[in-house]
Amino acid sequence: MKTKSKPHRIGLVSLGCAKNLVDSELLMKQLEANNYEIVFDPVNTADIDTAIINTCGFINDAKQESIDTILQYVGAKQHNKIGRVYVMGCLSERYTSKLQLEIPEVDAFFGVNDLRKIINHIGGTYKSQLLGERKLTTPSHYAYLKIAEGCDRKCSFCAIPMIRGKHVSRPMEEIVSEASRLVQAGVKEINIISQDTTYYGLDLYKKRRLPELLDSLADIEGLEWIRLHYTYPDGFPPELLDVVRSRSNICNYIDIPLQHISDRILKSMHRGMDGAGIRKLVDSIREAIPGVAIRTTLIAGYPGETEKEFRELRDFIEEYRFDRLGVFSYSHEEDTRAFKLRDSISEKRKTERVDELMSLQESISHSLNQDKVGQIIKVLVDRCEGEFDIARSEHDSPEVDNEVLIHNRGKVLIPGSFCNVKINRAESFDLYAELQ
Repeated sequence: MKTKSKPHRIGLVSLGCAKNLVDSELLMKQLEANNYEIVFDPVNTADIDTAIINTCGFINDAKQESIDTILQYVGAKQHNKIGRVYVMGCLSERYTSKLQLEIPEVDAFFGVNDLRKIINHIGGTYKSQLLGERKLTTPSHYAYLKIAEGCDRKCSFCAIPMIRGKHVSRPMEEIVSEASRLVQAGVKEINIISQDTTYYGLDLYKKRRLPELLDSLADIEGLEWIRLHYTYPDGFPPELLDVVRSRSNICNYIDIPLQHISDRILKSMHRGMDGAGIRKLVDSIREAIPGVAIRTTLIAGYPGETEKEFRELRDFIEEYRFDRLGVFSYSHEEDTRAFKLRDSISEKRKTERVDELMSLQESISHSLNQDKVGQIIKVLVDRCEGEFDIARSEHDSPEVDNEVLIHNRGKVLIPGSFCNVKINRAESFDLYAELQ
């Protein structure tokens, strides 16, 4: 039997959402503290001895991507290009037994809360003194900050609670301390994430304390942008809007997943709010924060969604003209409440509905962007690509939203710097600008 040797260079592949990325960054910090050399998202298996794949198991497309990635590295192992393959994260948590049977070449599977087990398994020692410390994989000027784990919601289509468990808020002082360390390390923008940020504090403090947390974060000297993601609409704390409006370093940006507008479908989804409640909430956000950008996500093709209900959703988008919008095709996930419903809409029709809504959103985004031509706005520079510096406004989250392309005219701007630019041209999802 071949003796298991200690790896020297570990390749870490992180799939899925930003919450998963934070888990990967925590792992990387621990691995480095154990003197392992880490290659994040390796492009060549020749560069590593061992692969760790942090998987996503949320919807079918994400699961397939995770499986394809596992098989890619298992193939490299079978050709003696790498020594070992480990799998962690949501897919591994949800389907451990099945994966062990179907992909026995994987050396070990770990769940979403097995950081200590992974470190110990590969021959390292978990460093308790590094609690909350991470090795950032994002550009050095922005980072994601996870304020809670898990979810207590019972949305019929979602498998996250059975994967990640119940909602567990992090202590406020721990979050503020981590944010302060990030800012001291050069981070200028913090993106707040969790499965349900508006639920923050209910388990720990018996009240929703997201507004107080944001207030404390806004006090950190040198933190120039705070961006809020994953605010659940039901139970949205109205005092949160006062904090966003009153603190200059909290971006006028609310990410709020609405999912649908039909009363019947919202009830079947167990969203806790009807269409009138959603409209009232969106109106109140826009009234309380002038110039706010609202990002939302919707689901098309939910079981039993009629053509009339789909048109209702389409009309809602056309009426409310969201600044940023993503549409997902319904994924029929086993063990969810919706799984007992007949997945009645064909994949072809689901795709057609998604495409129709995104085509509508493209025209809305184009129109909204045209209104910005001639405006002078503050942007944060992310990177340089050829003749353009690529930046974002406070209305744009990294990787998912619009970008501002600044013609650098031979003068490259420093990533992480802020500047004022004048918008001189607009497309559906990009703005073109010149430095002021």
